Amino acid sequence: MQTATDFHVFDTTLRDGAQREGVSYSVADKLAVARLLDEIGVGFIEGGWPGALPKDTEFFARARTELKLRHAQLVAFGATRKAGVRVEDDAQVRALLDAETPVVCLVAKSDVRHVREALRTTLEENLAMVRDTVAFLVSHGRRVFVDCEHFFDGHAADPAYGVEVLRTAFAAGAEVGVLCDTNGGMLPMGVGRVVADVRARVDGRLGIHCQDDTGCAVANTLAAVEAGVTHVQGTANGYGERAGNADTFSLIGNLVTKMGLPVVPEGCLPELQRVSHAIAELANIAPDDHQPFVGASAFAHKAGLHASAIKVSPELYNHLDPAVVGNDMRILVTEMAGRASVELKGRELGVDLDGHADVIGRVVDRVKVLEADGWSFEAADASFELLLRAELPDAPAPLFELESYRTSVEHWGNGDVVSEATVKVHVDGERIISTGEGNGPVNALDVALRQALVSRYPQLADVSLADYKVRILGWKGGTSATTRVLIDSTDGVGEWTTVGVHANIVEASWHALVDALTYAVRSR
Repeated sequence: MQTATDFHVFDTTLRDGAQREGVSYSVADKLAVARLLDEIGVGFIEGGWPGALPKDTEFFARARTELKLRHAQLVAFGATRKAGVRVEDDAQVRALLDAETPVVCLVAKSDVRHVREALRTTLEENLAMVRDTVAFLVSHGRRVFVDCEHFFDGHAADPAYGVEVLRTAFAAGAEVGVLCDTNGGMLPMGVGRVVADVRARVDGRLGIHCQDDTGCAVANTLAAVEAGVTHVQGTANGYGERAGNADTFSLIGNLVTKMGLPVVPEGCLPELQRVSHAIAELANIAPDDHQPFVGASAFAHKAGLHASAIKVSPELYNHLDPAVVGNDMRILVTEMAGRASVELKGRELGVDLDGHADVIGRVVDRVKVLEADGWSFEAADASFELLLRAELPDAPAPLFELESYRTSVEHWGNGDVVSEATVKVHVDGERIISTGEGNGPVNALDVALRQALVSRYPQLADVSLADYKVRILGWKGGTSATTRVLIDSTDGVGEWTTVGVHANIVEASWHALVDALTYAVRSR
């Protein structure tokens, strides 16, 4: 088992992560991601391939003046010199120097088949390419890491050659030789065996880089650490081409909390969830709710049996205190909920249920009836809180009494589509009629209803719809189905989610909308 002394966490989100389908970082995005990665304490941030990609060349130029990193060192990525070209004359190698990073990571071929068939050169020339490029960069004051591409496939084909590449790199001055599972085909037991074999035959720091094609990238990385590597590579949220890479956040979480290796500075671990979600926003990818350690559902409990045990002691069902990684425990109230689930959820929402056993029982029964009809409160805490408060003895009266509402959609010949809504409500005995226009019937209803209520509840002026999701339940063909609508609302300070269910999509939306505005008044 390794100690944490001088352990490397190397993040390659800005290169490998940017290869994920649908991800395209601007230079400003790359700078922002680098700052975020520095906040979780990674030791090295690979910024891209200068000279090969103009965007990466610009990134390194701007990073020199715009990036002030506290924990990480910036790394430029590139390849060894071309076959048959003097290293001093290779423009791509020169671009690595021009990036002016303290560290350079070189990719090198370590599989005899790739050397012969992809590089179309000899095994001896490939070793010379590694030796010359490493020595050249070291002579110019750079720390050099070498990624041995397709190392595990190469080890299966010829166990001796990959080892010789590593020895050549170390002899030339490389600090780290990284064993790369480039096509992601390995399993943990195989990784452990290969790393142990290489560790016994090579002097020098070994690293590991795993793709996730078998779903084992994190497990493979941890197996490599157990076998002797002290340098791990990953990407934020596991972003990368094909199935992705080892997730940097899961790696850090496991290395620190499960393997006892303090691989990031003190105070950085609680930033994991915040940084994970911030990077997801920059990548324009919705955060994965079920991501280990940092996902919104990573410490969410649904079954009533779990909730009963958690009420006694959270440690009985949580593998870790969520706060350690900046996360939080959540209790999901569903048809599986028992009294303990409702009591814990009330505590989480700030609703005091002490002495209200009858209320808890009624809420449990009501949730089960509603969920049988298609309602779901797992992602709609605001609607559940209103349902819970409505059962309390001092429950406030509704904001208004509905007389009627009407919506219409008008399609003009020029292609414009306009929706209009009229609501008739009674507020404190006064009858109010309000009409609003929007880009759809729900938006028009929102405008009309808020106009009707804002004079009595001025806080509604700051409320707007942030997101709108529709799910069709129990489809029976044609338009015969039950519709569930989730509405995310915001007042510029916080966000909350409400739910509505009905066979008519507008009526389902109305229920969610009324809850959204009621929550804004009663609970914000």
